[in-house]
Amino acid sequence: MDIMIVAHRVPYPADKGEKIRTFHQLKYLVEQGFQLTVFAPVERPQELEYANQLAKVLSIKVITTPLPAAWWRKLKALCCNKAMSEMHFYSQALQQQLSTAVQASAPRAVLATSSAMAPYISKAVSQSGSAKRPLLLMDFMDLDSDKWRQYSVTAGWPMRWVYRREAKLVAQLEQQIYRNFDHSFFISANEVELFGQQLSDTTKVSVLANGLDTQAFYPAEPKAADQVAAAPVFLFTGVMDYLPNEDAVLWFVETMWPLIRQRYPQAKFYIAGMQPSKRIQQLEKQPGVIVTGYVDSILPYYQQADIFVGPFRLARGVQNKILQAMACGLPIVTTPLGAEGIACHAEQHLLLAATESEFVAAIFRLLDDQALRLALRQQAVTLIREHYSWDGVLQPLSKLLKEPGEA
Repeated sequence: MDIMIVAHRVPYPADKGEKIRTFHQLKYLVEQGFQLTVFAPVERPQELEYANQLAKVLSIKVITTPLPAAWWRKLKALCCNKAMSEMHFYSQALQQQLSTAVQASAPRAVLATSSAMAPYISKAVSQSGSAKRPLLLMDFMDLDSDKWRQYSVTAGWPMRWVYRREAKLVAQLEQQIYRNFDHSFFISANEVELFGQQLSDTTKVSVLANGLDTQAFYPAEPKAADQVAAAPVFLFTGVMDYLPNEDAVLWFVETMWPLIRQRYPQAKFYIAGMQPSKRIQQLEKQPGVIVTGYVDSILPYYQQADIFVGPFRLARGVQNKILQAMACGLPIVTTPLGAEGIACHAEQHLLLAATESEFVAAIFRLLDDQALRLALRQQAVTLIREHYSWDGVLQPLSKLLKEPGEA
């Protein structure tokens, strides 16, 4: 059975949130016996090699075309009153490839990996002229319109205007998708509820949660209590030019880190992730702060750390980094935004803190109480293994794709 996936980025290597999610969806569908073709625009030559690797790893077909110059896409968005994110991923050549493929093969379903990819599918289906329309599925992941709204609240001029414009146009696109597509997914019930506030009916939207590969993320042996007390190691991971990650780390280092270093002079804070912005790179001037940039494997950083911090003030959806830290048995202190959409409980699986003082107090509490660290470790690992396997969380997708009467 043919399924076409229109992805906003080549989902390989699976080294960041949305790529991890899409890669595991593809892997799962292949294991379920579906024949897949992935369509994705590319910006850099390296992405062509990633596409070739993805095709080999999963034995699927991957079709890519280059994107126009960035300045042209931005100008076109302004001139055509389109969302910047929609035009950022738009390639006329990829549109032609998809339209031709839909007309030629009449796929069972077409799945988009973000709202920005919906116009590709709508146009391809309208041009196909086929009597039987494929099932149209949208993986929104997060409610992007609300993300842009959040950005606009704290941004200065002119970015406030840019973000407000984006929030408005993306919200219009999201509602159009809901009307025209057969079913849509969000990463958590929180996102579904938030989207539902804009609609009179939510029967065509449901949760498709993130999972975790427990063979790739697992705990190391816990350190001795005196070793942790002497030189505690803190960790944050993620793409470090992404605004919510950048904001979280800047807030932590600028307001909380001096207090932690005052009590623990040998403490270290690793910021592990690709593409650190200039502001993040400057943080290495602070005692004990290490900015790694891209790393070949993130697992050793989880396994050497004593506490994972998630000081999010801007965020949407489920944080993969929190799931990964849980799987590695790493005690976590995060704001409520960091735990959003995860089936966890404060004091049982992690600690929550909303303010700077609460955050520092929670960290000191963890460092003073080895029994608490071990209890959080055990319960978090159990939660991940019992509720976040990819095979389990992706069953709703497989069920939706199979014809009535199929096993």
